[in-house]
Amino acid sequence: MQIDKVYEPQRFEPHWAQWWIDSGIFRASARAGGRVFSLAIPPPNVTGSLHIGHMLEHSEIDVTIRWHRMLGDNTLWLPGTDHAGIATQMVVARKLAEEGIHYRDLGREEFEKRVWEWKAQYGDTIKRQMIRLGASCDWSRERFTLDAGLSRAVREVFVRLYEKGLIYRGEYMVNWCPRCNTALSDLEVTHADVPGHLWHIRYPVTGAPSEGPAAQSVVVATTRPETMLGDTAVAVNPKDERYFGLHGKTVMLPLMEREIPIILDELADPAFGSGAVKVTPAHDPNDFEAGRRHNLPKIKVINETGAMTAEAGPYAGLDRFEARRRVVADLTERGLLVKTEDYPLSLGKCSRCGTAVEPLVSTQWFVRTKPLAEKAIEVVENGRITFVPPNWSKTYFEWMYNIRDWCISRQLWWGHRIPAWHCQECREIVVARETPAACTRCGSARLEQETDVLDTWFSSGLWPFSTLGWPDQTEDLATFYPTSLMIHGFDILFFWGARMIMLGMEFMGDVPYRQCYIHALVRDANREKMSKTKGNVIDPIEIVKQYGTDAVRFTLASMASPGTDIAFNVARTEGYRAFANKIWNAARFLFMNVDRAAEIGIVVDPSALGAMPTVAADAPLEERWIVAELNSTAAKVNQSLENYRYDDAANTIYQFFWGSFCDWYLEIVKLRLDFSETADKAATKAALTTLVSVFEAALRLLSPFMPFLTEEIWHALYDENPPAKSIALTRYPQAGQAAADETSLAQMSQLQSLIVEVRALRKEIGVEEKAITPIEVRTNAALQAVVKSNRAIVERLARVSELRFANQITAGLAKHSTPDFDVAVVYERTIDVPAERERLTRDIAKYEKGLAAAERQLGNESFLAKAPAHVVEGLKKQEAETRLLLEKARAALDALPKA
Repeated sequence: MQIDKVYEPQRFEPHWAQWWIDSGIFRASARAGGRVFSLAIPPPNVTGSLHIGHMLEHSEIDVTIRWHRMLGDNTLWLPGTDHAGIATQMVVARKLAEEGIHYRDLGREEFEKRVWEWKAQYGDTIKRQMIRLGASCDWSRERFTLDAGLSRAVREVFVRLYEKGLIYRGEYMVNWCPRCNTALSDLEVTHADVPGHLWHIRYPVTGAPSEGPAAQSVVVATTRPETMLGDTAVAVNPKDERYFGLHGKTVMLPLMEREIPIILDELADPAFGSGAVKVTPAHDPNDFEAGRRHNLPKIKVINETGAMTAEAGPYAGLDRFEARRRVVADLTERGLLVKTEDYPLSLGKCSRCGTAVEPLVSTQWFVRTKPLAEKAIEVVENGRITFVPPNWSKTYFEWMYNIRDWCISRQLWWGHRIPAWHCQECREIVVARETPAACTRCGSARLEQETDVLDTWFSSGLWPFSTLGWPDQTEDLATFYPTSLMIHGFDILFFWGARMIMLGMEFMGDVPYRQCYIHALVRDANREKMSKTKGNVIDPIEIVKQYGTDAVRFTLASMASPGTDIAFNVARTEGYRAFANKIWNAARFLFMNVDRAAEIGIVVDPSALGAMPTVAADAPLEERWIVAELNSTAAKVNQSLENYRYDDAANTIYQFFWGSFCDWYLEIVKLRLDFSETADKAATKAALTTLVSVFEAALRLLSPFMPFLTEEIWHALYDENPPAKSIALTRYPQAGQAAADETSLAQMSQLQSLIVEVRALRKEIGVEEKAITPIEVRTNAALQAVVKSNRAIVERLARVSELRFANQITAGLAKHSTPDFDVAVVYERTIDVPAERERLTRDIAKYEKGLAAAERQLGNESFLAKAPAHVVEGLKKQEAETRLLLEKARAALDALPKA
């Protein structure tokens, strides 16, 4: 058995990453039988590269997948990528622009060809990164939302929804991005509170004198004065007594000199502004609905590029924001601007490019979502789908009960082209699965396909079943649908999660997944959201290069508590690399002793490995204890993973491996590994067998979290001839009868407590590190028997030369007391008084300086107001600890003999 002396994950991680793929061990089978566990990846954009959010998501998925595979489930993690319509088109268009080519000059067909070429060359960055980081996907089933099979599924769904009347084409108000030059769904618009203004504008009543006591006008307030150029009415509330005299009259639209009616509509809120509002049906969704109620014309004064149209008169051609400045200036000049006041706005921006969204009337394709939402609400209400954490169901319901029709058309070239053809003769629209030869109404062959493509989320909403072969009734679909679990971030719960549920129920008659785990957001160490602007973005690939994949995975898992954002700290990763190094060194110790045992004919029976270890009832305490501790750990880890408590599972394994196994058991077992000529070979073999079998089981326990480290060591443990191809295909440890060995656990806990107290006492009274000393112990008969029978353990781990049991601790000895025992260290040391006084004086000066600095910061009100709460708490803790150390140092100095 042999591994390198130094733990260097970069040396072996790439090997195993590629070996897992080449060996095909993660391929699922629709014919394998048994319990099924399946999960489809939230498909990352084909344009992307791995960010820390991806790595959190993929680490949680991979831990879950590997755990289920090791439980013996027929397990599938289906990978793939999304064509990402807007994002990909922007990337390729930008690349062409760098070559001096405007993408529209190429024409649609040639541009699509260029995008496919780009995808072939650059579009699998995340796939390569996922493979390198050990994602245990079935790459033989990899899918892409624009591949032939998924394109067929998209067409089938579109046609069926159209035939049921759930897809329609109409003129409605949409969110429009002037930069991306496409319509957006409500979910693709992000809202941010920004400072703005409310302009109060005077609209003169037609026919009334412009001056004098008989002059009449209506004052309206608006946050967008440039849109007034498209006003077609002014609305007042029918119950607003202030305007009873204006019912049926008209006003003159300022700047445009166009006569428009005063209408009565609930759109006007008497409590807002003057109670009268301008109505611009072409540029506001609420005005659009009011316009429909009153049959008002829609005058479009802003076009798709954000510039003013010819309908804007003298402002035509201006950018919308420049037009705003000109309109305000002209209103002021004509005395029609009553006042301007500061007013906070919720500004809608394109989630892709950050451009302010423009509400525009446009002819688009829509899905009627309310009929689809009814079943999607029902399956969550009756528990067929559960959310973790459960509070996300409330958020889900709030959105689903208020759902609006979904605008699914996008004015792009890259994507699923809408399967609709417009007849150039009779204007009939033909929707079909295959390209039609003639118009179904007039028979004309002059058909032109719709130029718009479908919203990316339309195709990805079919992902759980389209990736398994639907609309064909495949073996994969019958075996792996519904999928067992979905893991994704809260930000796509409605973009994707809700739409998968709606479409899954509509086309499969069943939920797309049984559970949905919503993972947290990864923030920086100060709990700030990461952004390139702040310069606090963490590149996981760089961290992996420095510390190894396993350390980064374990960091993310150990901090992944449901519902709580992760404050990623590289110091934690450093700590978990040290954890991996600790395991590596433990393996080297174990291998060295296995080789030494073989030299005298002691060989561990391989049949003792691969299952949960067992020990005889009369085995030494530490053997019974470590096996019981392993079983207890396995029970806790399995329960934690069942409940998606990745943090609890990781921390439980960490405590077992670092604490119980390395810090305690390895030190104790050294007493039993006797390879001398006079050794009791049976006892040595029993100790070695327990050591190796516990270590092997612990590797399996750790494997889903640290797959590279455990694979490397596990193969070495079996001298490259393991019983299975991979540790990933072995059985995950399950708690057995040893988990109930409370006696061994309690007795070892008491021994550990005694050893810890002795160590603390030695440090307090200044016993040299290498010195061995007697101790006095006062305890009950039961614990006395345990200590006596395990005297060698106490002597070795606490550096004790003699154990003395007493009814009372000798007066004058420093002692510690616990509910179970009193213990004292018998030690006298010769003190170099001048040297000790000098040391204590230095310590006091250091503590006083540190205390003064802490007090200054904690007394600074400005610092306390700005500093994060955890920083302030840490400083308070540091101050208290420094004060205690200062008091002890002063007391020790006072106790020294006077010169």
